[in-house]
Amino acid sequence: MALASLPWRYRPAFSALWAIDLALADVVATTTEPGLGAIRLAWWRDALTDLDAARPPAEPRLTAVADEVLRHGIRGAEVAELAECWLPLLGPEPDLTTAADGLRRRGKILFGFGARLLGWDAKEGEAAGALWSLVDGARQCHDFHVRSALLEEARREIAALPPQKPPRALRPLTVLAALAAHDVLRGKPLDLGGGTGRGIVASLHVLRGSLPRG
Repeated sequence: MALASLPWRYRPAFSALWAIDLALADVVATTTEPGLGAIRLAWWRDALTDLDAARPPAEPRLTAVADEVLRHGIRGAEVAELAECWLPLLGPEPDLTTAADGLRRRGKILFGFGARLLGWDAKEGEAAGALWSLVDGARQCHDFHVRSALLEEARREIAALPPQKPPRALRPLTVLAALAAHDVLRGKPLDLGGGTGRGIVASLHVLRGSLPRG
């Protein structure tokens, strides 16, 4: 839904970035041996970095980045940094501090790219990205203690949100952070149902830039 609200000419680039992120998340979700997972993440990191100098191999997600993302001035080496963000989440008992830091960085990178694609400085999207990524990570985590720790970090991000409202052009993207904050503050971060409350939060954010803060 957020993607559909973005200017059509940028949707392929956003889709390509999110597809890469999902590919990296899948590595973490399907890896039972951290060493092998690290090798798989390294393959993606190197393949993305190589896009700056050569055409991609026959892998549709890499081709999409090469065709739709690089032409907007984002380098393959920058996208490759996402692989490093997922690395701390490998293994059955990840270190909570490094896992949270990795998710924050992942969100800042993705939303920073989004801001750049839409003509703004990357920093305009980073705070929203960090918040969204922590909540998204918690939703995908099956370990109660890790999930609880990530949601506590998300609450800290909500309290530290900058006072200025996101630029109107970025709100189709930052609305994801507004919904994440709403879900955490009402105590139901795993409930992704539509609901009147979420609809109101989304509408207020798009119209006014409002972000739930407690």
